[in-house]
Amino acid sequence: MQDPKQLFAEKLRQAMVAAGYEPKPSVLEREFNTRHWGKPMTLHGVRRWLLGETMPDARKLITLAEWLRMPVQELAFGTPTPQAREEAARWHVGLGYEDRELFETYLKLPVPKRRLAREVILAIAKAHAADQTPRGNR
Repeated sequence: MQDPKQLFAEKLRQAMVAAGYEPKPSVLEREFNTRHWGKPMTLHGVRRWLLGETMPDARKLITLAEWLRMPVQELAFGTPTPQAREEAARWHVGLGYEDRELFETYLKLPVPKRRLAREVILAIAKAHAADQTPRGNR
């Protein structure tokens, strides 16, 4: 039986190639750090992922899975779970073409720009909620 870290490394390399990226530490470091909102990874740290020496924590796995457009369970454990695929499908059901295009564009933005877009959207939503509150409840 193969070590889980080795399975993860193999799946990560395959996913990078499938997404059109070279499975190199420099590429992984750049692409991961432009998407992850937490502490950036070092070149050495992502190299250890690719070699199967370590695995990322759950938050980092989520960032990787979103970037590589695959379920977290599939990336982490090598096999997709039916429940994960159903959850992803349900999220997309209510979205029209324009909303999907907006989300795709948002996900392509660098992390600082995504943070800014998120803050703007939340401010608009908060203002809208305040407008919807009956005057007696304000």
